[in-house]
Amino acid sequence: MKFYSIEGNRQKLDAGAMFGNAPKALWSRWVEVDELNRMELACRALLVENLNGHNVLFETGIGNFFEPKLKQRFGVYQDRHVLIDSLSEAGFYPEDIDVVVLSHLHFDHAGGMLTSWDADKDPELVFNKAQYLVGSDHWQRAMNPHPRDRASFIPVLHDLLQDSGRLQLVSGPMHELLGPDVQFTYTDGHTPGLMHAQVGDLVFATDLIPGSAWVHIPISMGYDRFPEQLIDEKSVFLQNVIDQNLRLFFTHDPEYPVANIEQKDGRYVVANPIKKLEEEYSPC
Repeated sequence: MKFYSIEGNRQKLDAGAMFGNAPKALWSRWVEVDELNRMELACRALLVENLNGHNVLFETGIGNFFEPKLKQRFGVYQDRHVLIDSLSEAGFYPEDIDVVVLSHLHFDHAGGMLTSWDADKDPELVFNKAQYLVGSDHWQRAMNPHPRDRASFIPVLHDLLQDSGRLQLVSGPMHELLGPDVQFTYTDGHTPGLMHAQVGDLVFATDLIPGSAWVHIPISMGYDRFPEQLIDEKSVFLQNVIDQNLRLFFTHDPEYPVANIEQKDGRYVVANPIKKLEEEYSPC
């Protein structure tokens, strides 16, 4: 297997919302903001080549599907589908992707599934040969969202996934397409049925821990559905990462896609971060 970090479109979001009830005096130690109090966020994917014979893309980022008014609202500032360009730089095209694994269906993680906005065309699926894996519990949430998170979903994407005939719902620790090389676990604090994938020594943290600043146990986002539950889940998750000597893959960290986790003075801290992932992995 070979791992790649694949950059997608970036966005700028209100930093206060990204740190929930943490005061600015605390989170300003970790991030810089612009004149609108917005911080830069990556929306990146993990590509694994030759995973059980497949090219597998874990998440797709926010993409370029928003109309101009919504792009401005959500701080998506690049005028192209960056994910597709990044795949091309790594030597891959959309038709080379066999499986897309979506941790959840919020627009900043699944929007890259759609073609770029065009006033004269309806959106289409970018990866038109891929099988799509989504957690079963989360799919139910996406189909019946709460008013608090309804705006986080893309109804047209749900329709396209269903109509494709290639949507597969995952409910256990493994899926036959990926075999034992991928282990799934689930958390509910950010959104019900959030699906984490472990491949080799990499574990996809997704929005349980969106970046290095959120490794701190009490820190949550204003977008988390159940913050206290998320904090409890994060404690268990991070201890498991240390116990198994795993590395975290961050989707939103503006600088680093991958880092180790260590305990120092009773706290979890990031160690050995890397800025670009492109490496071979041979399972033991």
